[in-house]
Amino acid sequence: MRHLAATVAWMTVLPVPGSWQPSPVTRADGARIIGLVPVSGALVGALAVAVAWSAHVGGLPTVLVGALAVGAAALLTRGMHLDGFADCVDGLGSYGPPERAREIMRQGTVGPFGAAALALLLIAEAAAVGALADRGAWLAIGVAVGAARVAAVLGCRRAWGPSNPDGFGALTAGTQGMTSQALWVTVALAVAIPVVSGAPWQGPAAIAAALLLSTLAMRHCVRRFGGMSGDVLGFGIELAGVIALIGFCLG
Repeated sequence: MRHLAATVAWMTVLPVPGSWQPSPVTRADGARIIGLVPVSGALVGALAVAVAWSAHVGGLPTVLVGALAVGAAALLTRGMHLDGFADCVDGLGSYGPPERAREIMRQGTVGPFGAAALALLLIAEAAAVGALADRGAWLAIGVAVGAARVAAVLGCRRAWGPSNPDGFGALTAGTQGMTSQALWVTVALAVAIPVVSGAPWQGPAAIAAALLLSTLAMRHCVRRFGGMSGDVLGFGIELAGVIALIGFCLG
């Protein structure tokens, strides 16, 4: 329970007493915390569904339904995954060595590449959530948001070490074995089966594509930046989420 509490504290703004969490946090703790990230994703997904449903029932336009749901999810997660997404895009847009790319990512400001990519991401997410809400596909919204967190488990596979010797990446990178990865991928594929009415294959196919493409993108980031970091995990989560949402909208 201490590691679940720490996962919620790390991944959301929900108040979790420090006494409920392991202290100090070791790599062994980091491994267990990352292994529970999809559970926190279920909380974020539930909030997104609740906000989208309320806005839809309230008669708001589709674009506002999607925007409010995406905004609520961002607020619950401190916007840290969006921040990581923008930082990674800025780093990828640099032409220097890995050290220079990591320096750009640590600056705390969003450059033109990151700003443009972030705007496109949010527009795509809001449009997809709004479209799914119009169909009454509430499960699809929740599954996309929750299953996207499986990307964090895949991103912490043992083959990818941290880009820095300290910080979030040092506690979590390279901590997830094949059992944890296979378990969460299986769960994500299974819960996606009923997402698209009349097409039980479409949900799992969308999730599979989302996790595969986000993993490939994270692998490129690891090679480009010299290792895994919290920003790269956020990048992978956001990418997986938007791909899953778009996949559920098709057809």
